[in-house]
Amino acid sequence: MSAGARDGATIEAFLEMMAVERGAAENTLQAYRRDLEDAAGFLAGRGATLAGADTDGLRAYVARLNDQGFAETSQSRRLSSLRQFYQFLYAEGRRGDDPTGPLESVRRVRAIPKIMSEDEVDRLLARSALEAAAAGLSPGEAARAARMNALVELLYATGLRVSELVSLPKAVLRARSRVIVVRGKGDKERMVPIGLAAQEALAAFSEAMRVAGLGQESEWLFPALSESGHLTRQAFARDLKALAARAGIPAARISPHVLRHAFASHLLQNGADLRSVQALLGHADISTTQIYTHVLEERLIRLVTDHHPLSDLAGD
Repeated sequence: MSAGARDGATIEAFLEMMAVERGAAENTLQAYRRDLEDAAGFLAGRGATLAGADTDGLRAYVARLNDQGFAETSQSRRLSSLRQFYQFLYAEGRRGDDPTGPLESVRRVRAIPKIMSEDEVDRLLARSALEAAAAGLSPGEAARAARMNALVELLYATGLRVSELVSLPKAVLRARSRVIVVRGKGDKERMVPIGLAAQEALAAFSEAMRVAGLGQESEWLFPALSESGHLTRQAFARDLKALAARAGIPAARISPHVLRHAFASHLLQNGADLRSVQALLGHADISTTQIYTHVLEERLIRLVTDHHPLSDLAGD
């Protein structure tokens, strides 16, 4: 077996462990595969294998990522993939050391996420509703417009990850409940409430699909002619940017993840506590949710400024 084939087999064994023992999602597994195969390709050019790499070889790989202008977040993710890979080899007795141990972690400065204002979200939702209610559409066009309206209403109402949103099963629609069960990262389930506007948008989408005779046999809520059988993340992101442009919002400022951020930030701005938002977003660690603490800080400052009896004296 060639060195490349041996590395390939070792990567597959690692991915199988991550899927079976840690419940890693398919998107996560594909990211690990890309990271490890990229590192293996670099090391092969140096006459080394991924499984047998030493610290110097891995340090050179990380240096190349930096030289090529990779963002710190991308460098950090790739180094994390390598660390987990070598921890797996060590635990399996395939190596007696971890060559990533001496490598310094990439310093990461967590950026404040892009936030849409409530007014911008209102404009986006109003535009999608207007297009869904437009007269003179063919059944197929009406179904497509209704789908977009249901997607944006549901995303803003729930804060779902885009992968969770597009892969919702049709059973969500049949339940007709104000709470849906979502299967998120690590195959973990959580309950997420949805509002009346999102429920109505889903019902209208279901009726539009029935009239158009589309997706009746599909198991997915948002069916499509893709390999997965449902709408892809990329297709939704593209359509969302186009909708934003028609609503007068710069397309560069919006993505499905930005709407997820808007959901969390607007909850906090209106009095929700961080733990509740953590549960709704499906974050395993509260530190991930704490990226939104700047919103809490702004709200507390306004609270003191507006209501504290000495606030008027602050400028004296």
